[in-house]
Amino acid sequence: MADREAPDVERPDDGFGATSRIPLAAAGLLVAIDDHGSLSAAARALGIAQPSASAGVRRLERRTGLTLVDRGARGTSLTADGLRLVPRARDLLRASDAFEADVASLRTGHGARVVVAASMTIAEHLLPGWLAGVDPSTAVDVVVVNSFGVEKAVLAGEADLGFVESPDVDPRLHARVVAVDELVVVVAPEHPWARRTRPVDVAMLVGSPLALREVGSGTRETLEQALAAAGAALPAGPALGSTTAVTATVRGGRHAAVLSAVAVQDDLDRGTLRRVHVDGIDLRRELRLVWARGRRPGAAVQDVARVITERAARPRG
Repeated sequence: MADREAPDVERPDDGFGATSRIPLAAAGLLVAIDDHGSLSAAARALGIAQPSASAGVRRLERRTGLTLVDRGARGTSLTADGLRLVPRARDLLRASDAFEADVASLRTGHGARVVVAASMTIAEHLLPGWLAGVDPSTAVDVVVVNSFGVEKAVLAGEADLGFVESPDVDPRLHARVVAVDELVVVVAPEHPWARRTRPVDVAMLVGSPLALREVGSGTRETLEQALAAAGAALPAGPALGSTTAVTATVRGGRHAAVLSAVAVQDDLDRGTLRRVHVDGIDLRRELRLVWARGRRPGAAVQDVARVITERAARPRG
């Protein structure tokens, strides 16, 4: 059925002392154009047909008496007036989300609930501290999987937010860097490298028995890409499903491993593992917050994301 434009008529009082308010969806459309750079991209993100989005913009322009979108040969973009209204439109959407969250909270008798999926290193070593600043009335459920599983859960709507360690993120997800981590090479105290005074090189690293994380792990993907950048390939080795399993293998004395510095810090402090410096490879990585494109987070989800982002930016310790 074809979309119909609402006629331009004065609307009766709505019972709340207001007449002819601008629809909330119009604010959402304006924000989507600003976020995605064009009317067509905004329509795709909102899951509506482009003719419907165009009709919505025309209705908003008639209602406001302003030209909000510049329609040029190369596409559409917001005018100066449109850009000036975007911050107000964002405020309106946030206020609407907060209103809906309060309504849901009053209806159920409970606070909001947010589901967070996190890769293992982040979930075990960083996320507990990040979540410490979240409003106690918000219940946060944490799902612990590898980075591939995090992206899958967020895309499927099984998690509101995700935290991944992998260097690449699915293009269907928004991503924001929240922290920087470093991978380090570790061995048991009896391993020959534990007594080295000079760094090992990449050839020595890939030529030594390595205990590796499983396919889909952000730690494994980071190591694989770092080796490729150094002209080397990931060697064969036991693929293990957790950092605990990898460190247990390393303590056996034969294998080295490349793991997050925060994940092995306690072992390094106790002396049960030794760090080995390596030349010729960059093992730094970015930790990212991800959420689904085209799915506007509710107020509680936005609050959790804000708190975590702020706390993650603080220096560790």
